[in-house]
Amino acid sequence: MLGDGLNDAGALKQSDFGIAVSDSVHQFSPACDAILRADEFSNLDNYLLFSKKSIGIIKRSFMISFLYNIIGLSFAVTGNLSPIIAAILMPISSVTVVLFSTLATRSVAKHLFPKN
Repeated sequence: MLGDGLNDAGALKQSDFGIAVSDSVHQFSPACDAILRADEFSNLDNYLLFSKKSIGIIKRSFMISFLYNIIGLSFAVTGNLSPIIAAILMPISSVTVVLFSTLATRSVAKHLFPKN
């Protein structure tokens, strides 16, 4: 649902995903999922594409985490991984997933919104 957030606030709140278009995003808090500045309305297709690509990044992040943990678990179960090494690798896995997500999202954003 796309609206101004004033007379259609109920519909924006009820919808699966609601976007309010407003001139002043700082003084406006409608019951919706996102607020889009009116001067950015022409980029709406890029914002929707960005959200779809972001979902793909999240799925890939889960796969990286899953694979990392499967590999680590297989080493731990066979007794080839000492507790000290496991304690070092676990934070590294978290940092890897966060770095991948951050860099991938930044790359997609720079590609879709080059002027910002």
